[in-house]
Amino acid sequence: QGQLVQSGGGLVQPGGSLRLSCAASGFTLNYRAIGWFRQAPGKEREGILCISSSDSSDGLTTYVDSVKGRFTISRANAKNTLYLEMSSLKAEDTGVYYCAANFGVHCPTTGNRENEFGIWGQGTQVTVSS
Repeated sequence: QGQLVQSGGGLVQPGGSLRLSCAASGFTLNYRAIGWFRQAPGKEREGILCISSSDSSDGLTTYVDSVKGRFTISRANAKNTLYLEMSSLKAEDTGVYYCAANFGVHCPTTGNRENEFGIWGQGTQVTVSS
């Protein structure tokens, strides 16, 4: 079935940067679309970004306007790891972040299709505060 293990996260000041890692075992990350989700305090979990498989030309899909230009996804293929790169962090970015592997190679068109993601990381807390 495979597994995703997340690392990174923690406390960061507003305006700072952070990188979250999502390492896969039991399957190859490049062959699946991978999404990043966020659950802010008191809110439902939402999809924020997704990257299609390496074989797809779809590339990066952004579901939340507030992260455009600040968040992106990068790969370390040799490590079978994918990263969420976050910059210019704001207090409203606070939450638990999850990576998830889609059943297929393409990202969903909207960020609320969690049922299309079959493998989930354990989640990691990001707190943006001074």
